[in-house]
Amino acid sequence: MVTDMDLPWAVAGALAGIVAGAALRGPVFRLSVPAGAPDRTACPRCAARLRPWLAVRCGHCGGSIGRPVAFEVATAIVLALLLGRFGGRPEAVAFGFVGVLGVALAAIDIAVQRLPDRLTLPAIPVLAALLAIAAVADGDPARLLGAALGGLAMAAGFLLLALVRPGQLGGGDIKLAALLGLALGWLGWPAVLAGAALGFALGAIAGLALIAFRRATLRSQISFGPYLLCGALFGALTVSAAAR
Repeated sequence: MVTDMDLPWAVAGALAGIVAGAALRGPVFRLSVPAGAPDRTACPRCAARLRPWLAVRCGHCGGSIGRPVAFEVATAIVLALLLGRFGGRPEAVAFGFVGVLGVALAAIDIAVQRLPDRLTLPAIPVLAALLAIAAVADGDPARLLGAALGGLAMAAGFLLLALVRPGQLGGGDIKLAALLGLALGWLGWPAVLAGAALGFALGAIAGLALIAFRRATLRSQISFGPYLLCGALFGALTVSAAAR
C-alpha cells in the first residue's frame, strides 16, 4: 500500500512529468540503437537532422519524434507517485531524478535491449551527490551510509547472478542495480529487498507470459531493466514510515 501520498505534491509531480517526458523524447530516440551503433540523429520520416536537445518534432517535416504522449504520460505518472510520496522532503529531488531517468532507461531497454552507460554511469555519482545534500539537509548524514550499502549490495548481488548465469543479466543491469540500490538503501533494507524481489518476480511473470504466448523461448533474453525499475518504484513507495 502506498503510504503518505500528498495530493498537491502529486499534482505538481504530474505537471513536471509532462514537461520532463517531452524533453525525454529526443534523448531516448537518439540512444535507442544497438550497442556500438552511432546515435540516431536524423528524422525517420524525412532524414532531416534533428536538434540535439528538446527534439519533440522534426523541424523540417513536423513529424513527431518517438511515440506521441507516451513519454509524457509515463513520466507524469512516475513523478506524481514519487513527489506525492517524497514531496517537501530533502530527498525529493534525488528520487525525482531517478524517476525521470528510469523512464528513459526503460524505454531504451524495451526498444533495443540495452541500458546505455552514458546514462547509468554518470547517474550514480549524481544521485550520490543529491543524497549527500539531502542527508545534510535532513540532519542525518548516517543515512548516506545506508544508501551506499544498498547500492553495493544490489550491484554485488546482480554481478554474482551474472557470473552464475552468463547471458541472463548484462552489465547495464548491474549498473542500474547499483543506482537503484543507492536510492532504496536511503530508505532502508526493507525497501532494497522489496524492490529487488519484485523486480525479479515481475521479470519471471513476464517471461512466462511471453513463453505461453509463443513470443519467446526458454533461451530468449528479455529486457530486465523495466521490471527492475518497476520493482524499485514499488519498494520506494511502500516502505514503511518507520524505515525513514
